[in-house]
Parts: sequence; C-alpha cells; structure tokens
Amino acid sequence: MAAGGCLLLLLLPSLVTASHSPPGCKIRITSKGLDLVKQEGLRFVEQELQNITVSDLHGSEGQFQYNISQVKVTDLQLAYSDLNFQPQQHLVFNISNASISLRFRRQLLYWFFYDIGSINASADGVHIYTVLQLAKDEAGRLKISNMTCNASIARMHAGFSGTLRKVYEFLSTFIVTGMRFLLSQQICPSLEHASLVLLNSLLDTVPVRNYVDEHIGIDYSLLRDPSITTDTLELDFKGMFFPRVREDQELENHAVEPVIKETERMVYVAFSEYFFDSAMHSYFQAGVLTIELQGEKVPKDLEVLLRATFFGTIFMLSPSVDAPLRLVLQVSAPPRCTIKPSGTSVSVSAFLNISLVPPDRPPVQLSSMAMETKLSAKVFLQGKALRVQLDLRRFRIYSKQSALESLALFSLQAPLKTLLQLTIMPIINERTKKGVQIPLPEGMDFTREVVTNHAGFLTVGADLHFSKGLREVIEKYRPVPTAAAYSSSQPAEPSLDPSSL
Repeated sequence: MAAGGCLLLLLLPSLVTASHSPPGCKIRITSKGLDLVKQEGLRFVEQELQNITVSDLHGSEGQFQYNISQVKVTDLQLAYSDLNFQPQQHLVFNISNASISLRFRRQLLYWFFYDIGSINASADGVHIYTVLQLAKDEAGRLKISNMTCNASIARMHAGFSGTLRKVYEFLSTFIVTGMRFLLSQQICPSLEHASLVLLNSLLDTVPVRNYVDEHIGIDYSLLRDPSITTDTLELDFKGMFFPRVREDQELENHAVEPVIKETERMVYVAFSEYFFDSAMHSYFQAGVLTIELQGEKVPKDLEVLLRATFFGTIFMLSPSVDAPLRLVLQVSAPPRCTIKPSGTSVSVSAFLNISLVPPDRPPVQLSSMAMETKLSAKVFLQGKALRVQLDLRRFRIYSKQSALESLALFSLQAPLKTLLQLTIMPIINERTKKGVQIPLPEGMDFTREVVTNHAGFLTVGADLHFSKGLREVIEKYRPVPTAAAYSSSQPAEPSLDPSSL
C-alpha cells in the first residue's frame, strides 16, 4: 500500500499536466463581443421564424367544419431580446413580448353555407427561452452540442373577412386555439434546426487543422470545452504548427500559459512563445531554413572583400581563381522566440559556408563560420491573418576552427551584416508575408487591433464586425437539395370541394 501511494504521488504531477495542456493560442470573447453577435443573431432568428412551416389545420364542431392551409408569417416584432453568458458552458437567448402576424387560407362550411377566403391573425405575448450548450467535438471544433427551448404564446387574435364574417366570428375560438397550439409547437423545432444544423455549419468554417503553405500546417483544435463566466467566453486552442512532411509530429509545450485579463475590447487573442516556436521548429524540420547565393546573386562589394580575405587560399588554387563564389546560409537549430513586455525577439544560430564553384569540378570550401543573430519581430494583424515582420538587431560571426581565424573574420562582420539586412531579410519577410489565419468564422473580421506584449505571451485586442451576414455564409455552405426532396417538401394544394370537408 505504501509503495502504491508513493507511486501515485510520483505520477500525480504528470497526470495533472496531461489533463491541462497549456494552449498555444487562447481567445476571449467579452460581453461587448456578445452584444454584436446578438444583433446579427437576432436578424438570423427573425429570418428563421418568418420561415416557420405550420401544417394544415382541419376539424369540425357540430355543424361547423373548417380547413386552414397555406399559413405564412407576414410580420415579426421582437420587442425585447437578450443574449447572455451562463457558466459553465452555455449561452442563453431570451425573447419576450414578441408578436407574430400570420395570414392563411380558410375553407369553412356551416350547415349549407360554404365560404373560402383569407384570415389575418396575430400572436401576441410570444416568449422564447433557449439555452445553447457549447462543447468541443471529436475533431476539436467548437460546436453547439445541445439546445433546450421553451416557447409560449399568451394571446392570439383572428380577423375574418367575407360574406359569413358575422355568422361564424363567434366560432373562431376553435381555429384560434388550434393555430395557437400549432404555432407554439413549431417555434422550438425551427430554432433547434437553426442552432444544431445551420449555426454549426457556420462553425465548420473555423479553421481547425489546415495548411499554411507548401511546407507547414497549423493545428487549431480545441484542447477542452469552452470556459464561460458571466462576462466572458474563453477558448483554449492547441496553437501548434507542424511540418507537412511529418504531420503527426508533436512538439511538447513548456511555454508560459497566456492569461487574458482585459475586457475592454470585444475579443482578445493571445499567443504564447510556443505558438511561434512551433512554427520555426516546423520550418526547420521541413528543411527550408537554408538560403544559397551564387555567382551574380552575391553582392559585388562583398565578393571583392571575400576574395581579398581568402586571397591566400584562392591563390593556391590557381585553376579556380576566377571561379564564382557560393554562400550557403543554413540554420543549425530551430530558432527560439522570446516575448517580453519590451518587445519580441527571435534568436537564430546558423552556419555560413563560403565556397568556390569551379565549372565541372567539385566545390572548394574556403571557410565555414558560425553565426549568431538576434532578430526583432513586429507582430500585427492584417485582416484575419497574423503576420510577423523581422528585422536584424544583433549579429556575430566566429570561426568553428580557431580563435585566430575568428580574429581574421572580424573584417567581414560589417559587410555580412549588410548582406543579411539588404538581401537575406527581404527574402525571409517575403516568405512570412502571407501570415497565418486566426480561428474565426467566415464573415467575421477584426477592427481597431492593438498588440500588447507580456512576459511569455502577447495579446491582440480588437473589436469585431460582420463583413457577411450569418444567412449569407450559411447559404453559401448549405447542401443543394435534390429535385425529389424539393418536390416532396412542397405543401399540397387545399381542396376547394366542400365534400372534402
């Protein structure tokens, strides 16, 4: 028993770490962001309720027979609505004192009197209370996993027109009661379909695991279910890049976990050092952190200086004196990112190999020197893409062979730094120009972005706006119904024959 207890104590720290992996990317949506979502969501709910399909209503009471068909919502007034966070995983959408105007076709038979026409009706005091449960699915995508709904109608009125309006107006109770029941029964199924099917199709547009370029991809899968307080919703994403040549590769996260405390903006996105380290590690694993300059691509001033520096070696190779130079810059280890309140930097270790390349002969190496550089990184948003602009801050070269050779290379320090600034850095920044998309649904964009550095992570605070409506995005990805399904979904035309009543 004692041995088992000791073993449990030894395993406990690893079990805790495994159950709560730190995110590389974290998103916080504040109550201000939820207010914007409510405005767009309310328009979407109005559209869904206006498309409610109510089945035909028919029946009889004594000598009074009726058939109601072609029910259509003509107007919708949502006087009061609210969307709130509800701990731990829920959103509550509440509509009170709404009204729904209807128009439908009537067929009425009272003794020997038969009448057809239309009826205008209104449902008042409509109350809808829905609770959406948010969770991550098996793929790590945010989904509406469950919905509870309660709908009620306080009052309903119907206005008749036609020759028999005064005769059977008092019998309208049967029709109004039936329509009130059918309408209230259709509200929740309509909203359930809108949430679990249509809104989930919108969430499918959030990138989870996709390719950034031809070399690497990004994994934005959720690590756990969302965490909801009364004021915020937080999502913990894996935020790990991977090389496309080894997509199953996992890089362990030892970075500081981002902590978002701000609530002034609609949304905050935090990125830890792990997020950027995994990107550079993936590029290193993909074998693309190498740049080669040869012949005319080597700046003329630098070529003259290099030939003068290695004159003795070149002179001993008399047949190769006029051979072109080749410079190969190769990163020797995955670069590391450091984020501090004062700024973001990237440390890079590399080898610079300088060779002569005689025609039809093997290359002749003149020198192989080590380089240590520190780059400053400016992180910013452009649209929904996170981009990084790099600039050379510090640079040092030294020989891997001897201290004496390192001293001889001192004269190359300044020109090689210029080479990096004017030739190499533009190439690197061009490669990172595209950036990587932040996990937001299609149609939702950032505005008024502000980047803030912290110890071990940075945050991007922004407001949101909808460049596309929810309906527009949903319709874009809605499956096209087949002809058979379409024809079977059409309501049947009402009979005009009194005998069918």
